[in-house]
Amino acid sequence: MIVAEKNERKIIETNNQQIIIEFKNVYKSFADNTVLKGFNLSVKKGENLVILGRSGSGKSVAIKCLVGLIKVDKGEIYIFNTDITKLNEYELNKVRMNIGFLFQNGALYDSMTVKENLAFTLKHHSKYLNQNEIEIAINNALEDVGLKEAIDKMPSELSGGMKKRIGLARALIIEPEIILYDEPTSGLDTITSREIDELILEIQKKRKTTSIIITHDLACAKITGDRILIIRDGVIYAEGNYESLKNSDDNWVRSFFI
Repeated sequence: MIVAEKNERKIIETNNQQIIIEFKNVYKSFADNTVLKGFNLSVKKGENLVILGRSGSGKSVAIKCLVGLIKVDKGEIYIFNTDITKLNEYELNKVRMNIGFLFQNGALYDSMTVKENLAFTLKHHSKYLNQNEIEIAINNALEDVGLKEAIDKMPSELSGGMKKRIGLARALIIEPEIILYDEPTSGLDTITSREIDELILEIQKKRKTTSIIITHDLACAKITGDRILIIRDGVIYAEGNYESLKNSDDNWVRSFFI
C-alpha cells in the first residue's frame, strides 16, 4: 500500500487504484433500530458509484455519516486517508470543502437569485476571493450545467430540472473532488431525468470527480454507474455492473430490475 499526496490530500493507492472514500465496519443505530450493521465500502478515484436499496436500508444514513452530519456509533470512515470520525468540527469542515452535495430537492434559498445562491456558497467556502473571481466562478459553474441564462432568476421561476441543475452548479462551484448525489432525478420526467444523467457523466469526464449516487431510478443507475452496490439490512449485499446484477442468480437482487 502506497500513500500518495496531491494538493495536500492523502489518498490510499492499492493495486494502482486510488481509494478516495472508505467505510470500515461502520455501525449506526437510532434507539432500537440498527441501520448500519458493519458497513464496508470503498470508492475509487474518478468512479461513479451508484447505491441502490429499499427505503430504510441505510443509503442516506451512510451518506450523512460520510459528511459528518450523523456521528457513527462504531467504525471508521476515511476520506483522502483521513478518518473523519476522529475530527473536530473545524477539521471536519476543511474536509467538507472538498465535497459537493446535490440535495434531493435542490435546497436553493427561495429569497435569493441563482447568482446570489451560488455566491453565498462560494463566499462561505472561499472567503478570500475578490468579486471578479466570484463572478468568474459563478459563470463557469452555470456554463457547466448549461444554465448561464438563469443567473438572475429566482428559484420560483425555475422548473424542477433547472433547480436540479442549479443545485449541481452550487455543488460544483467549490471545485470539489467528491460529489454526492441524493436522488438526482427524483420528481423529474423521463426526458429531463436523462438530461441530468448525461450531465452527471459530463461532470465526471470534465472535472474528474469521484461520486456516490443514491437513486431508486434504474435508468439513472444504468447510465451513470461505473459500479453498482445494493444495500440490504445495513450491509452491502450485492455488487457489480448493471447487467451482472440484473441477470443475477439471486432472486432478491433481480427483483430490483423487474
